[in-house]
Amino acid sequence: MQTTISSKYQVVIPKPVREHLNLKPKQKLTIIEKDGMLILIPQASLDDLRGIAAGANIDGYRDKKDRY
Repeated sequence: MQTTISSKYQVVIPKPVREHLNLKPKQKLTIIEKDGMLILIPQASLDDLRGIAAGANIDGYRDKKDRY
């Protein structure tokens, strides 16, 4: 797939990519430039991250003695 930079430096993300990544209007993207490439990383909302660590073993992760 290809896209074009407009005269206002805007880029359209092709529909198949938007649908596959479930991108929404006004969603933030982090842009990283590396070795002449642009990498777009969708930022997940806090609601999307809720429960991501469900079932993780937290035994011994942090003792009360570590707290001030």
